[in-house]
Amino acid sequence: MTAVIFDLDGTLADTSGDLLAAANLCFRDMGLGDVLGAADAGVALRGGRAMLRAGLARVDQLHEGTVDRYYPVLLEAYGAAISVHTRLYPGAMEAIGVLKSHGHAVGICTNKPEALAEQLMSDLGVRDQFGSLIGADTLPVRKPDPEPLFEATRRLGVDPRACLLVGDSDTDRKTARAAGVPSVLVTFGPSGDDMAALEPEALLEDYAALPAVVATLLNR
Repeated sequence: MTAVIFDLDGTLADTSGDLLAAANLCFRDMGLGDVLGAADAGVALRGGRAMLRAGLARVDQLHEGTVDRYYPVLLEAYGAAISVHTRLYPGAMEAIGVLKSHGHAVGICTNKPEALAEQLMSDLGVRDQFGSLIGADTLPVRKPDPEPLFEATRRLGVDPRACLLVGDSDTDRKTARAAGVPSVLVTFGPSGDDMAALEPEALLEDYAALPAVVATLLNR
């Protein structure tokens, strides 16, 4: 049996709108107004601390103490409005249905905190379609350490080496490389133009093509 493991933010779903809203709530609380905008979607998908650092640097007020103080505030705000603007990418769940019909197990390995990832997938109505979900804090380590990917695969009852990772970032590429498994990087996210330079085993422009890509890579 083989497994296809997915990153979440920027891979399965565009979560940038709700992440940016949570960050801007923090900046407004600091008296700075809305610092980040739609053009910062790529920053949003790198996580809460990355957004706080980017916004504070933009107004020349970057201090790690401020980042540390507001990170829990950001997480609380995000959890309170986690699925207002977030949408699954077109064709994602249809492709997952095909993968499962072909005998592949599917899971999630994300650097979003586990509770928030569980909440979001439940809100989107698709949590039951994934046999495992590993978040940033499920284990003592997170991506690009390969262990979260291995654990997501083990929880599906699959040999950890019999998987591939679908993602959208250098972190995902490094994770797959460290695990010794193929990576597929999507090109439809905010950082899509940068994916080819990471030299993954495959690039994905449309979810409709994923089952064929998986068949090729996992049948090597």
